Amino acid sequence: MTLRELIHRTEKQFSRADLFYGHGTDNALDEAFFLVMVTLDLEFDCNEEQLNQTLTTDQIKKVERLINKRINEHIPVAYLVNQAWFAGHKFYVNKNVLIPRSPLAELITSDFRPWVKPESVKSIIDIGTGSACIAIACAHQFKHASVDAIDIDDAAIEVANENVKLHQLDSRVQIIKSDLFEKLSSRKYNLIISNPPYVSHAEMQTLPKEYSHEPGHALVAENDGLAIIDKILRQSVNHLTDEGVLIVEAGNSMQAVDDNYPDLALTWLEFERGDDGVFLISKAELEQSKI
Repeated sequence: MTLRELIHRTEKQFSRADLFYGHGTDNALDEAFFLVMVTLDLEFDCNEEQLNQTLTTDQIKKVERLINKRINEHIPVAYLVNQAWFAGHKFYVNKNVLIPRSPLAELITSDFRPWVKPESVKSIIDIGTGSACIAIACAHQFKHASVDAIDIDDAAIEVANENVKLHQLDSRVQIIKSDLFEKLSSRKYNLIISNPPYVSHAEMQTLPKEYSHEPGHALVAENDGLAIIDKILRQSVNHLTDEGVLIVEAGNSMQAVDDNYPDLALTWLEFERGDDGVFLISKAELEQSKI
């Protein structure tokens, strides 16, 4: 069997199965291509000659084992191959962290324009960093900024530290164990960014099986998904510089945020790829709010 034939056979198997795509890919072919190429340690930009190469029996069996896990156990491919991509960068992932897929990637790669002046961003904090994909992507984009990445979970912090080393950013990205801003004293930031837990318990029950493999505490929040977002809104004002900006992903809790904070001057951002559920608010607007 050739590499091309294995990819297409895998695509057909995925298409016949009851799978959900949304943890890095959105269709059976891309999912099949990603699984096969990473499993066999091959580059994505292979040429026609490489696609037509004949695979060994061991190579085929190695891929087939993961195909069976994907179909029978609904494990997302990123966990099967311990790899995910975010904002154009590769990351190590395991089941202790969420699989990177946030629309925040689009904001990061566009320097958060027009909402911030890129040259003025010297300090960034990523709240609930998980794999540290947001923090690291920010460090790559803002090469003169220092980045703090906080999480309360030891297992997630281990993954985050591994990714910092992978990207050789030890000098600019600091992983800190902290419950939100608890361990940060009076530090202030030009940009506070977060993809916190925001899924309600009710919504969690409706999600595809693939989500059950992700750490629940990184997905679900009390108070209809708003518990962590509420704390971030209340505490961020003390940790933003005068021109600082807070950006938070709220996902499907977007309407709940609007309903619960009618006096907040939130700007809900639009994305070229059609995503939504991310709001922005400045320090000045937070100070004027009645939260």
